[in-house]
Amino acid sequence: MPTIDWGRPWLQPWQEAGERIARSVASGAALHQALNAAQDAPVCFVPQSALPDGEPYESFIFRTGQCPTREGLHDFFNGLCWMHFPETKKKLNQLQAAAIAQAGVQQVRGPVRDALTLFDENAAFLLAPQALWDALVARDWRRLFVDLRPLWQQAQLVLFGHALLEKLVFPRKPITAHVYRAQPAINSIAGSLAGLDAWAASDLSAEKLASKPFAPLPVLGVPGWWAENENFSFYDDSLVFRPRR
Repeated sequence: MPTIDWGRPWLQPWQEAGERIARSVASGAALHQALNAAQDAPVCFVPQSALPDGEPYESFIFRTGQCPTREGLHDFFNGLCWMHFPETKKKLNQLQAAAIAQAGVQQVRGPVRDALTLFDENAAFLLAPQALWDALVARDWRRLFVDLRPLWQQAQLVLFGHALLEKLVFPRKPITAHVYRAQPAINSIAGSLAGLDAWAASDLSAEKLASKPFAPLPVLGVPGWWAENENFSFYDDSLVFRPRR
């Protein structure tokens, strides 16, 4: 694995466990072994070779309580997500397994499985005042990041998707999260992720996810997350900060 800059604002919640696991891997441990030694997750991490040919990944996790793991950043961050959001990850797996049991594995995932995968790979939770959320949904980027900039002191963006975290090891301006509104949990996190995890697990449902309740957010636009956005011309890039269709 490459060297990870844990000082990045979006990686700080993952730093303690992440550094410990990365050191173990650097010392020669397989990733699944390092993950198992570092925490008590609701799954046991196993090598990718443990997944039987033809069995869907999600069904295998649901059936066995084992999570097939490949070496590399992608599954490294997936393991960290299982550690920090155990209830949410279990709920996503339950919903995936139920969808597969009902319809099988199709060439096209369908709206529920598609949304579940999108959430698992690229979601972030936004805890924010109503005015910020309204501006985000409207994709009114100048209002969101410039006019309402002081309101971001009352907001918190918590990344969840492991593919999103993987991409942000090498941050680029176009990297965009699919934001899921977590306003009801804003008073629950109290310095930890446990309250947010419990709330998200109870809030997620196949019906809600099928409606694609996401808003796109280029994460390096968040005030305090990237030095370049202190110059407000940063937000004039229409290839990144796109208007609503």
